[in-house]
Amino acid sequence: MTMPLMRPKRKNPVLRTRQMSLPPGARGRIALGMTAAAAEGRFELQVCPACAAVQYPPREACHRCLSPRLKWAPQSGEGRLLSTTTLHHSNDLFFRERLPWRLGLVQLDSGPTLVVHLHGEVRDAGPAPQRVRVGARLDRAGQAVLIGFPDTESAHMVDDKMLREMTCDPKFRKVLVTDGKTAVGQALVQAVVKAGADIVWVGHAEPWKKLPGMGDISGLPQVTLVPLDLSNGRSVDELAGEIGGKVDIVVNNAEVHRAYGIGARRGTDVAKAEMDINYFGALRLAQAFGGALKSRAADGETGATAWVNLLSIYALSNFPAHGTYSASKSAAFSLAQCLRAEMRPSGIRVVNVFPGPIDDEWNQSLPPPKLAPAALASAIVKALKDGVEDVYPGDVAQEWLERWKDNPKVLERELAAGGS
Repeated sequence: MTMPLMRPKRKNPVLRTRQMSLPPGARGRIALGMTAAAAEGRFELQVCPACAAVQYPPREACHRCLSPRLKWAPQSGEGRLLSTTTLHHSNDLFFRERLPWRLGLVQLDSGPTLVVHLHGEVRDAGPAPQRVRVGARLDRAGQAVLIGFPDTESAHMVDDKMLREMTCDPKFRKVLVTDGKTAVGQALVQAVVKAGADIVWVGHAEPWKKLPGMGDISGLPQVTLVPLDLSNGRSVDELAGEIGGKVDIVVNNAEVHRAYGIGARRGTDVAKAEMDINYFGALRLAQAFGGALKSRAADGETGATAWVNLLSIYALSNFPAHGTYSASKSAAFSLAQCLRAEMRPSGIRVVNVFPGPIDDEWNQSLPPPKLAPAALASAIVKALKDGVEDVYPGDVAQEWLERWKDNPKVLERELAAGGS
């Protein structure tokens, strides 16, 4: 059984901060299909449509019938453990610092035999076959790796030392939530506190405004309210100077959301306000906090680990009823991709969240289903615990994603006609 993670000792500030070393990250273009699936929390392998053979490792043509038309398909991961080994020496810098490291050979029920990293609760292979479940995770280099999990889950599985290297669990970490005045922000604070966060800094612009729910979260012992206005570069820089070297996870949920498109409102003031927070606010935040976050990615068991951007499913294809808001979120999505590329060499995971309509005042004219703030917060915490990069919470987001993947031009026409 995995022992529960204990609260780490306070770091000696005199000691040098360890720099991040990454696992080998080179992958061929075909193998990146597995990474793309793992980024959304799925384990997929190639399957031949001609003979149904499951392929591993990824390849250009079927190993059985040589058909070149291989398709990626979800796998259950069920299989049996054939053998295990433990590395006590490695020439790779990443693994040298983390030895001993266990590996196993697993034969899936669907056929292929895989080399996997082993969860600590998987016993060494013996004469009796041991059932395991293989899952895909992203490693610190942002590439897919395979992990063998025990067939039966336990209470503290997520505290496994190897698994924490692949995930961004908030437990005992320090979190900044940029806007605590919204229902989503307050639900996020409650969720990360429940997940075991050590300290939660909660930003609030215009503190003179007394909004419902702030008293509930400010009374939590883990929570500290801090002044933060993403439209003001000085406010962002001052907060970064105070806590930037301590934050382990940044959750940027601040946004301005107004309905209507181009012709229904005169002037550009509303669109500027949306861009100022949704895009330029994210840029100010990244410039102020990004450097310190990257420098602490290897700072012990609870080092800096993740940056979360609350975007919108409207970022994939403009929803004319919320046109300028969609445009600002699309710009923020592009910026987040740049941020992910810059953070990856330091081992910081950038998590982009694309919810459908949230059940708040700016979506009150939209019919159900709408995403409850608590459900969105739970999805974000689960994404951190699972170590995924892209999250699409809610039925609407899932449906729009499938339609977008199938044909973006058709989705554009459907949204122009009202979304049906």
